[in-house]
Amino acid sequence: MKPLAYRMRPTKIEDIIGQQHLVAEDKMIGRMVQAKHLSSMILYGPPGIGKTSIATAIAGSTSIAFRTLNAVINNKKDMEIVAQEAKMSGQVILILDEVHRLDKGKQDFLLPYLENGMIILIGATTANPYHAINPAIRSRTQIFELEPLTPVLIKQALERALHDEDRGLGTYSVSIDDQAMEHFAHGCGGDVRSALNALELAVLTTKESSDGVIHITLDTAEECLQKKSFTHDKDGDAHYDVLSAFQKSIRGSDANAALHYLARLIEAGDLDSIARRLLVIAYEDIGLASPQAGPRVLHAIQTAERVGFPEARIPLANAVIELCLSPKSNSAILAIDEALADIRAGKIGEIPKHLKDAHYKGAQELGRGIDYKYPHSYDNGWVEQQYLPDPLKNKQYYKPKQTGKFESALKQVYDRLMKRK
Repeated sequence: MKPLAYRMRPTKIEDIIGQQHLVAEDKMIGRMVQAKHLSSMILYGPPGIGKTSIATAIAGSTSIAFRTLNAVINNKKDMEIVAQEAKMSGQVILILDEVHRLDKGKQDFLLPYLENGMIILIGATTANPYHAINPAIRSRTQIFELEPLTPVLIKQALERALHDEDRGLGTYSVSIDDQAMEHFAHGCGGDVRSALNALELAVLTTKESSDGVIHITLDTAEECLQKKSFTHDKDGDAHYDVLSAFQKSIRGSDANAALHYLARLIEAGDLDSIARRLLVIAYEDIGLASPQAGPRVLHAIQTAERVGFPEARIPLANAVIELCLSPKSNSAILAIDEALADIRAGKIGEIPKHLKDAHYKGAQELGRGIDYKYPHSYDNGWVEQQYLPDPLKNKQYYKPKQTGKFESALKQVYDRLMKRK
């Protein structure tokens, strides 16, 4: 028998749970189905939220024949069969799982059929199509992002499965504790497929009581669901979303949010990404406001790498809290980025002759190094002279901030030097 999550897939658009921002009557996909005018589309989002189910429901809501393939498993010959059917019937809907894995040969074969509308593609993927899908395919499709299901919606799906006698568990007499239902709904992390299959496992492996009722307790639910379904593909879109939220939370001095995203990365066992991002943050966002943050973060990372998980969480948490509550300055990154922008725009100019290398025979004849003033020969180790090329001689890339004692002191020196010029 096929898994419960598979059996409970909706067959028409009205049966879809959630995703009302797309499938409601006044929303884009709902309007397409009502108008009986589908266009090729890509549905993307995390695993277990119903991408293939929605694709099947959309196709089932029309009178057009549809076929389901997988971009990895099925080959070009399978697509040729679909194309032949499209030629005979006029149009076919192709539901294509893992559409981001299409190789060039399959893409090239599909493109003309997408172009002339003989094949309506409904692709499903966990990868951000703007990153992972060939632009030629992307330009011929509508892109829709699906949202993880809330616990309320997951409970709705579970209740439906418990009462459906044809496809679900309606032929069983099941009593489920409120706490067990809450665990299924909350513990699956938005993955309705995981919740449904855990529910089925609970029902099929629990002995009936003397009155013929299968009683599902919280302990049973925890055993069947095991642990929260945590989706974190290190190469996927969600990975970069977590890292982005992690850095922005630290930059925004929100220690609680930063610890939440750190916990996600720890749960995924992704120490490499944590280490790299923390070092970047220490220099990009804390910067000269607290320059010792960088070495301290490095030390925390080295400690974490030495002790490994689960203990690694402790030095990492220390580092994150310190970074969150440290003064912030991005003056260094702004300065180097402005300098790079000038270089890339061709604003370079000739290096002043007195700064050029003079350590070779004939350098003086070329005017190299002449009139260079050696700062250590002057009081306080400073003497006024031009260092930037002529076109940039008055440029000031570094614009100090006063968000920490260290950079405030740097600013005083910097301002004093600028006034002497």
